Amino acid sequence: MRGATGRLLYDLTKAFARQGWHVTVVTCGEEAGDIYESGIRVIRVKGPSKPAGMSGYIKVWLKLFFTVLRQEKRHLVVSMSDPPLLLIAGFLIAKLKGAYHINWSQDLYPEVLPALGMETSDGWMKIFMWLRRFVMRGSDRIIVNGRCMARYLTHKGGVDAGKVTFIPNWPDLELIDPEAAEAEKERKEDCKILDDVRPPRPFDKQLKTKPRFRILYAGTIGLAHPVSSIIEAAEALEKENSDVEFVFIGDGPRFTELARLRMEKGLNNIRFIPFQPITKLREVMESGDVHLISMREKAAGFIVPSKFYSALAVARPCIFIGPEHCECAKVIRDFRTGVVVPQDDSKMLVKAIKTFRESGEAWFGAHNGALKAREVYTPHNSMDAWIERAWDLVRKDLEKK
Repeated sequence: MRGATGRLLYDLTKAFARQGWHVTVVTCGEEAGDIYESGIRVIRVKGPSKPAGMSGYIKVWLKLFFTVLRQEKRHLVVSMSDPPLLLIAGFLIAKLKGAYHINWSQDLYPEVLPALGMETSDGWMKIFMWLRRFVMRGSDRIIVNGRCMARYLTHKGGVDAGKVTFIPNWPDLELIDPEAAEAEKERKEDCKILDDVRPPRPFDKQLKTKPRFRILYAGTIGLAHPVSSIIEAAEALEKENSDVEFVFIGDGPRFTELARLRMEKGLNNIRFIPFQPITKLREVMESGDVHLISMREKAAGFIVPSKFYSALAVARPCIFIGPEHCECAKVIRDFRTGVVVPQDDSKMLVKAIKTFRESGEAWFGAHNGALKAREVYTPHNSMDAWIERAWDLVRKDLEKK
């Protein structure tokens, strides 16, 4: 599962299975199938993971709904956020089968649609919002991945605060290497000049280029991720003949736009690399001197970029382009792991990059902040909290028996 949500689901279901839960995942794929993997049953219905248009989403929604409905009763039904309003299917199935229902909100629909550039009539928005609120009020628990999302649901979304639990997302398990992390901490702890202590970057051999100060964007660049200020910053730094480069690893709708703008402006300090094998994940993430994360201002409270936690896992300073009042910005401020830059402020972005490039004190200050943050935002902390919330619900039935 390459996507962030799929990877999180895979990690969590394995954690449930290790504790003795019988886990069935119903999803969609290019081919229908029914397999067992790592003690988990995975049922795939045939359908695109990203359907085109409303009719495509409805078809996938119905396929998933009736497939789950045919399965035997479970104690707990967990619904994800995508396809939009999938929580309604989870809610109905839980009611029909007498199970508890947890909605895992990675994205908050329909509010996030305008931030994705998807126009929806006021009438449909009101209907979708009413349905969402009705289902969330009737759900047993809502798990959100940001305190900004929890605040929105309880203050404006009409959801009882007692039903909402904040559990942060987590980085890929392949990035969690205690021995490597400790060695990195010891090597860099007392250093003052970045160039003198930068460790060899194995991934540079694959790129076959002269090492430069690398601003890394790793992951999908979707419709909720602005790129204009990044291009403007790259253009400004190119004119200064700086040794800063921007490397984008992944794919997504915005990659095409970035490639077009790079060509139009003749920028040689931007490179694109496809997704890399999971075996190279750690060296890819460590190859960045600073990690870049972006999010539209309008998306505050509705999404939380998962790539942020990967940057923390490899203890890299972060530059977050996005709203001040969201989860990523709060973590950056609390742990001093980097800088928050407004969406359209390319001058501030250039200044932040130069500061990290020229000041060892600034770089290592953010690096040490990331070291502290990753001790808090660990996969095991989040997954243990998840399973504990699930047991809190199921335990009621078990105690009756």
